[in-house]
Amino acid sequence: MALGHNRGMKVEKEPVTQAVRALRAAKIPFTGHPYDYVEGGGTAQFARVTGVDEHLVIKTLLMQDERGNPMIVLMHGDRQVSTQALARAIGVKRVEPCAPAIADKHSGYQVGGTSPFATRRAMPVYCEAGIAELPRIYLNGGKRGYIISLRTADALRLLQPTVVAMAC
Repeated sequence: MALGHNRGMKVEKEPVTQAVRALRAAKIPFTGHPYDYVEGGGTAQFARVTGVDEHLVIKTLLMQDERGNPMIVLMHGDRQVSTQALARAIGVKRVEPCAPAIADKHSGYQVGGTSPFATRRAMPVYCEAGIAELPRIYLNGGKRGYIISLRTADALRLLQPTVVAMAC
């Protein structure tokens, strides 16, 4: 399906990533939003070129506890994770971001294109509490320069995250 040109978005055929396959298999409707990826641009880049509120663009972060156990952390694009609050909430001593190469290995995606759906390794998912209150969110679709939007309830149903207050 070809996607139309829309405020800074390039026209391209929708990629078929593992995340897209998982959403289709679960019969979850979503909309693809290809955009020009900029190294280090993050959620702010997507928000800027599309006019979407960055608070609705959700970062997929790969973190690990002090034993190296990986986890997926979902956070609003315009907020940061309080690793202390997350560690306390999940009963570990420390949580820290995974190194990019380790994150890629666990997720099967390239950093900058990490989706929480259909990761290579099954990992617990922790979702910032405020995200669960939003009607619709934007998440990475499994490729740099490709964001998908879907109903938050559908994303939460598929991901089965633990909801945690961890924004700072």
